Amino acid sequence: MSISRQNLTVVIVTLKSQHIIDKCIQSIDRNISIIIVENSDDEVFKNYIENKYNNVSCILSKGNIGMGAGNNIGINLAKSDFVLLLNPDVVLFDDTLDKLIKAGQDLANFVLMSPISVNDNYPNYKIKNKKNINKLNIFEVESLDGFCMLINKKKIKLILNDVKIFDENFFMYLENDDLCKRVKDMKGKIYVLPYCKIKHFGAKAVSEHYSDEIELSRNWHWIWSKFYFSKKHKGYYHAVLQGFPKFITSTIKFIFYILILNKFKSKIYYNRALGYLNALMGKSSWYRPKID
Repeated sequence: MSISRQNLTVVIVTLKSQHIIDKCIQSIDRNISIIIVENSDDEVFKNYIENKYNNVSCILSKGNIGMGAGNNIGINLAKSDFVLLLNPDVVLFDDTLDKLIKAGQDLANFVLMSPISVNDNYPNYKIKNKKNINKLNIFEVESLDGFCMLINKKKIKLILNDVKIFDENFFMYLENDDLCKRVKDMKGKIYVLPYCKIKHFGAKAVSEHYSDEIELSRNWHWIWSKFYFSKKHKGYYHAVLQGFPKFITSTIKFIFYILILNKFKSKIYYNRALGYLNALMGKSSWYRPKID
C-alpha cells in the first residue's frame, strides 16, 4: 500500500515539552494521526494534549527511557505502514506533508526519507560526496538526523529481520546514525527531499528551566554513545583508542575548573570522563538528568 494521509502516523517523543509541543502539532494536518510518547508519568500533560487535539493520543512511558525506546513504542503502536518521526521542536511548512507523501509514492523503494532543514549551516543529513547533491532533485544520503525521519515500516522491518527498529541501548545521541548504518549495510535506500522543508529550532525540545541538567546529561551520553557506536560497528579496541584522547582532555579540564572554582564547568567535564569510563566498563547508558 502506498503512502497517504490515511496510511501515515506521526510519532513525537517528548519530555517536559509543554512550551513548544503546540507549535509542532499545529503544523501537522489534523487528518493525520499523531502518537506522542511522553517520557514520564505526567498525567496533566497527557490530559492537556488529548483534550485539545482530537487526532492525538499520548502514551506515558512512566520513566525517561530515551529517544530510541520512545520511538520504538510509537512505531509499534502505529497502525499505518508509514511513520513520520518528529522532535517536538520541529515545525512543518504548509506543503511539507504533500511533498513528502508525493515523493513516497514515487519512490517505492525508500526505507527512510526526510525533508531538508532550512538551516543550511546545520544540514540534517550526511553524504559522502556532496557533488551528488542537486538542490532540485531528491538525493541519496548515508544518514539522517533523527529530528525528522519518515519510515517505511514494512521495508525496514524486512531488512532488519524484525528486530527493534532503534537500538535501545542508546539513550541519547547516535541512535539514528546506528539505524541508518544498519539500513545502508543491508542496501536500503535513504533519501533527502531538497524542495521539501522543515524548521528545527534545535535543542529546544526540553524546557529551558532544565537547561543545566540537560547539558550535563548531553555531555555524559555523547561520550558514552560514541564509544558504544564505535564498539558496535568497529570493535572494542577501536572504541577505546578513539575515545581515550577525549577522556584525557576531559579529565584535565575537570581538574582545571575545580581549581578555578567553576562548579558547573567542572561537572560538564566530569560527566564527559564518566561517560567514557562507563562505556569502557560495559555499563549501560544509565545516567538521567535530574528533572522533577
